[in-house]
Amino acid sequence: MATDAVGPPGRKSSRRESARPSPSIPGTSSVARGRGGRARARRSRLRHFVIMCLPLIPEAQAVLDLVDRWPEAGQKGPFPVIVIEGLDATGKTTVTRSVSESLNAVLLKSPPPCMDEWRKVFDKEPTIIKRAFYSLGNYIVASEIARASTQSPVIIDRYWHSTAAFAIATEVSGGLQNLPPAHHGVYQWPRDLLKPDLVLLLTLSSEERVRRIQRRGVEKTEEEMELEANDLFRQKVEMSYQRMENPGCQIVDASHSREKVLENVLHLIKGHCDSRIGPEARFFSTRHPHACPPGDPGPSQ
Repeated sequence: MATDAVGPPGRKSSRRESARPSPSIPGTSSVARGRGGRARARRSRLRHFVIMCLPLIPEAQAVLDLVDRWPEAGQKGPFPVIVIEGLDATGKTTVTRSVSESLNAVLLKSPPPCMDEWRKVFDKEPTIIKRAFYSLGNYIVASEIARASTQSPVIIDRYWHSTAAFAIATEVSGGLQNLPPAHHGVYQWPRDLLKPDLVLLLTLSSEERVRRIQRRGVEKTEEEMELEANDLFRQKVEMSYQRMENPGCQIVDASHSREKVLENVLHLIKGHCDSRIGPEARFFSTRHPHACPPGDPGPSQ
């Protein structure tokens, strides 16, 4: 059964742009510098950076209080942890829900729902502050993963790879040639963040992704508008995703029907984690939950 994190409500307020704190080693800027010898202190550095934002962002105190309620993640349990990544409209939400049901897994999301109250506040802030907020969300999710993976498989709708890919694409100016080269430290998993067993990246052509967004008939997200307005930014995000290592992203073509995408995802999970999934998993059912009828164009979220 899918399970989401819950947390206390927060408060929103508006403010005009003003000078921002800029410590020498803020939490999310460390993404662009590689891991370094202080990687295990990343969560502490992120927390310290958010503390410096308090005079300008009162809501930051509620975020700090929330983070402090979640202990640092210990060891992962015996059950597999699978992350599903992808840009908006690649079918990520549909796939994560369907896979979690097929595997009787806990479904988590990063940032967790307990941080939703403050997302609009931090999304309006400069990138360095926004990314610190999302990075702290990963550490809260890590605590949930450690607990949940002792009892069942865990499926996560985005995790560190998305935070890192968007941060790299934002911080690196110019074209694709300016991205850090493959195998650079920026593409390595943080040492102090609980690591998943498998990361799947849903991919679509930009044209198909735009068509799916148009078919939704709902207001575009801020991410969708940014990706649509800046094709180079989208390319940098996608290339950063593909260069991630330890663990890297296994590519899943999301252009097929929803049923076929689910079949491919479950096949990859089975091949990687079969011995730890448990007998409840329904890998080879003819029809998967939420599967489209034959001829359906596939996921649209």
